[in-house]
Amino acid sequence: MKKSLVLAMAMALGVTASAYAANPFSDVPAGHWAYDAVNKLAAEGVVTGYPDGTFGGDKLMTRYEMAQIVAKAMANGANVDKLAAEFADELDSLGVRVANLEKKADNVKITGQIRMSYRDTDVDKHDGNGLSQGRLRTRLFVNGAINEDWTYTGRFENNQYLDDAESTDDVTLNWAYVSGRVGGVKVDAGRQDFTNVGGTVIDTRADGIKLAYGDDVKVYGWAMKGSDDLAEVAEYDENGKLVKFEEGLTSDDRVYVAGVAAKMGVVDAAVNYYKVDTQYDQDIYEIAAGWEFMDDLTLKAAWYNGDVSDYDGDDNGWMVGLNYAGAKASKVGSWGAYVNYMDRPESTVIYPTLASYTYIPCDSIVDSDGYKGIEAGANLTLAKNIVAGVKYYNLDSREGDANTETIWSEVIFTF
Repeated sequence: MKKSLVLAMAMALGVTASAYAANPFSDVPAGHWAYDAVNKLAAEGVVTGYPDGTFGGDKLMTRYEMAQIVAKAMANGANVDKLAAEFADELDSLGVRVANLEKKADNVKITGQIRMSYRDTDVDKHDGNGLSQGRLRTRLFVNGAINEDWTYTGRFENNQYLDDAESTDDVTLNWAYVSGRVGGVKVDAGRQDFTNVGGTVIDTRADGIKLAYGDDVKVYGWAMKGSDDLAEVAEYDENGKLVKFEEGLTSDDRVYVAGVAAKMGVVDAAVNYYKVDTQYDQDIYEIAAGWEFMDDLTLKAAWYNGDVSDYDGDDNGWMVGLNYAGAKASKVGSWGAYVNYMDRPESTVIYPTLASYTYIPCDSIVDSDGYKGIEAGANLTLAKNIVAGVKYYNLDSREGDANTETIWSEVIFTF
C-alpha cells in the first residue's frame, strides 16, 4: 500500500499547512506536489516518518501502519469513517496495543512537595532562650502500579535547617510500602506514617502493617516497630538551646492499635485502643467524634484514658475543637481555619503531631504530667498548588506555671 493513499486525510483535518513549521522530512522538499499535505499531517502528529528523517513516500506499508495513521487522524477529529471501517480489525487490535502501552507508561508517577517553614518558640523552661528555626523540606513521591490490585509508594525527603551549619544534603527514604487487598481487607505494609485522627495520640513513621475492613463502618488494626534511623533523641548545647529533637519510635519500641470507625450522615465517630511496649508499658483508650452541624463547619471532641507503668499522674484527658473547611491546593482562594483546646496528661499521648520538632520541640512541653492549652491555625491557597498556613500554640504545664508559646508558618508548593 503506497503512502500516497493517506495524503487525502490531510483534507479531512480541515486546516491548511501554511500555519505550521517547515517540513521535517528531507525527502519531501518545498515545491513537491505532496509538500503541503505531508507538512500538515506531520504537524498534527498523524505521521512521524522514519528515524533517518525521511517520509518514505515511495515505500510500501503494512495494514497495521495504515491503521496507526487512521487512529491518529481520528484522534485529531478527522472524518475517516470509510477508512475506519476498512481497517476495523487492525484498529481494534491496535487499540488494545495502545491501551497497554499507555498503561505501562503510567505505571510509575513521580510527584513532589517543597515546604518552607519558620518556627518561633518562647519556652519558659529554657530561661528565655527561644527555639526559633527555619526549614526547607523537599519531598519526592514515587507511586507505582504492581498489578490491578496492588501499588507501591515511596517517599524521599531532604531537610535543610536554615540556621544550622550541620544541615546536610542527605536524602532519606522514609516511606516504602505496598498497598492492596486480600479478599475484602485493605493492606498497607512497610515503612509508612501511623497517625490517628488529628494526630492527637500518635503521629510518627515506623515499619509495620495496617489492616482495614469496611466502608461506612470500618474495623482496623495496626502493628508497628520503631526505626533508629527515623528517630531522634533530644540534646541541648551549653546554653540550654535544643540542638536535636526527640521524635519517633526507636527499634526497641512496639505499638499496636485496634479500632472501629463509623460514618453516620454528618457524624463521624471512632473508638481506639493503643498498646505501647517501649521503656514504659502503656495503654490508651480513645473515643472521638465529629459533627458537621453546618456546611464545612465541624465540631469535634475526644476523650482519652491512659495507664502507664510507674506513673502516678492523671489518667484522663480531653480535647474539643471547631474546624472550618480547609484550603484545597487545586482551588485558588479556598481556605480553612480551626481552633482546639486540650487538656492532656502524659499518660494519654505517645507522639502527638504538635510535639514533633516541626511544631513544638517535644521536651519543651515543660513537665512530665502533660500540657493544656490552645492550638489554632488557618490556611489559604494563594495560587494553584501553592498553599500558605500558620499555626499558633499556647500551652501550659498541667502542674506548675511553665508555658510554651509557638508561632509556626509555612508555604507549600506541590508539583
